[in-house]
Amino acid sequence: MTASTTFGLSSEARNLQWLLTNLVEEVPGILSVAVVSSDGLLLLSSDPGALAAARTAGGDTPAGPRGSSADLATVVSGIGSLTIGAAKLVGYGEVKHTMIAMEEGSLFVMSISDGSLLGVHGSADCDMSVVAYHMALFVGRAGHVLTPELRSELRQSLETEQPGAPEPAGPGAPAGRPGAAR
Repeated sequence: MTASTTFGLSSEARNLQWLLTNLVEEVPGILSVAVVSSDGLLLLSSDPGALAAARTAGGDTPAGPRGSSADLATVVSGIGSLTIGAAKLVGYGEVKHTMIAMEEGSLFVMSISDGSLLGVHGSADCDMSVVAYHMALFVGRAGHVLTPELRSELRQSLETEQPGAPEPAGPGAPAGRPGAAR
């Protein structure tokens, strides 16, 4: 988030964004980070403008998590759902974290709270134990502040950043789509 997009956010939201930015900047090998709600919606990202820039530039869509926070959020949500289902099937308790090592990169998914997830896309040469350690620090610092109210605030701030997003209805404005028949 840039300074203009953090203006008006609560101190908890700004602090969470600072923690996320700090995670990306201080841990070697982290390429992008996404915080995803339990229903799979992107709440916070290390590169929130990437998707908007890709839409306005036209042409090719960025490939995978490298170019889009929304893509990383989708992957994180899917991995989270799959591992939660597997844990229920085998009866070993809740999933704490998942690490996937590939030839050209790594994906990490860690539970935060209330079903929210922290997802990290790392380079092939990242130290997986260092990334996991710093993710655990982030979760420890962020988990207690990621309340339903804060998740709602973060989601609303992302929606207002997107180009072409509808303006929030003012007081007394009718709910629903503009021009929709009632």
